Amino acid sequence: MLNEEQIAAKATRQAITKLTWWNDRLLTFTTTRPPEYSFAAGQYARLGLADAHGVIWRAYSMTSSPQQKDELEFYGIIVEGGLFTSRLKALKVHDPIYLDKQCFGFMTPDRFSDGEDLWMMSTGTGIGPYISMLRDPYVWTRFRHLVLLHCVRHVDEFAFDRELQSLQLQPPVPSSAQLRVIRAVTREEPPSDGKVLHGRLTSLLQSGQLEAAAGLPFSDAQTRVMMCGNPEMIEDMRRLLHERGMRPVRRALPGHFVTENYW
Repeated sequence: MLNEEQIAAKATRQAITKLTWWNDRLLTFTTTRPPEYSFAAGQYARLGLADAHGVIWRAYSMTSSPQQKDELEFYGIIVEGGLFTSRLKALKVHDPIYLDKQCFGFMTPDRFSDGEDLWMMSTGTGIGPYISMLRDPYVWTRFRHLVLLHCVRHVDEFAFDRELQSLQLQPPVPSSAQLRVIRAVTREEPPSDGKVLHGRLTSLLQSGQLEAAAGLPFSDAQTRVMMCGNPEMIEDMRRLLHERGMRPVRRALPGHFVTENYW
């Protein structure tokens, strides 16, 4: 078990400032933010919750913009019997939470040295880092087209709808970039209005439905892809992109896609 002195060496003690439930399992929560804490949109933090048995640590992507100085926002799901999320579910405003002093992750849009179209693919809570990116001015000035894809099991698992609609009309900075939001469900029939697709992202890419819904074709020269979510989706999507002649971004080699498992 870590004592307070050991925790203070690696983390700061913050407080919960707000909890918003999207359904009985999905929530966003905000914490206070240390003045010295900095991160890039797309990175994640390590959060710690304590009880009599010690501190449990888990990784959570920031959904807040890096420019939001007073708070940090996170998006998560309650896992039945989960050591961390069982504690998370019981939290109330003003309760303490630990924040690792270091942020982590390399799934940031500045990894791409070229290309004009950014496709942001996500499953479940993997949408989180993209919310941070879309709240940040950088992608709106760097790319020409922004395509956010979010695949969930059930319709009630979609989140941030109102904000995304607002961003489509009014970006955080003056920009000529266009944001397209494409949603898909896998476990139930989507609404009959045609606004939600049915099937896994990989199947929808193979069938051509993703490109049709976006009104934007994949192109080696312009398409750059980020993938965040279920490792199975990421592995299958990597294979499909390889088949199209696309390659991952490496430290010294430009590429077409970057990934982050989020499970």
